[in-house]
Amino acid sequence: MPDVTASGTGTRRRARLLWAVAALAYAVDLGTKLAVVAKLEGRTTVSVLGDWLVLRVQRNPGAAFGMGEATTIVFTLIATAVAVVVIRYSRRLASAPWAVALGLLLGGALGNLTDRVFRAPGDFQGAVVDFISVRDFSVMNLADWAITCGCALALVLSFRGSPTDETAAAAPDDSVASGARGA
Repeated sequence: MPDVTASGTGTRRRARLLWAVAALAYAVDLGTKLAVVAKLEGRTTVSVLGDWLVLRVQRNPGAAFGMGEATTIVFTLIATAVAVVVIRYSRRLASAPWAVALGLLLGGALGNLTDRVFRAPGDFQGAVVDFISVRDFSVMNLADWAITCGCALALVLSFRGSPTDETAAAAPDDSVASGARGA
C-alpha cells in the first residue's frame, strides 16, 4: 500500500516548485517588459549580437510571427485556458521536471495574458510587448521563451514516457505486466 503522507508531501513540494518557476518566469517577463517600454519604446534598435539579435519594441496584437491580429480575444481565451488547466493539474504532479515544464508554461501564459488584459486597447484585446528580435525569425518576449522552453521540456518528458501525474505514476507499466503474464 502506498504511503499517502509521503506522496502528499511530494505533491505539495512539486506544486510549490511549479508555482516558484511560474512566479519567476512571470516576474522576469513583466520586469523586462516594463523596463523595455520605459527605456526603449520609440527609440532605435539596440544591438546585442550584431544584427543577429537586437532589442526592438514591437506591440503584437496577434500570435507568433504576427499571425491572427484580428483575433486577439482568442489568444486571451487560450492563455486563460492554459493557466486554468495548469493550475488544476498542479495538485497531482508526478515529477519535478513536469513541475518545471508546467511552471514555465504558466508563467509565460500569465505574462502574455497580463499584456492582453491591461495594455491598450484594453478589453482583453491588448497588444503583447515583444522586444527580442532574432534575425530572419521573429520578435518575441521572455514569456514566449518560457512557453517555448516549457513546451520543449514537456515534449521531451512525454517522449521519454515520464508520467505527468501521480495516478499515471502509480499505475502498473503495461509492458512489465504483459511480460510478467507471458513468463
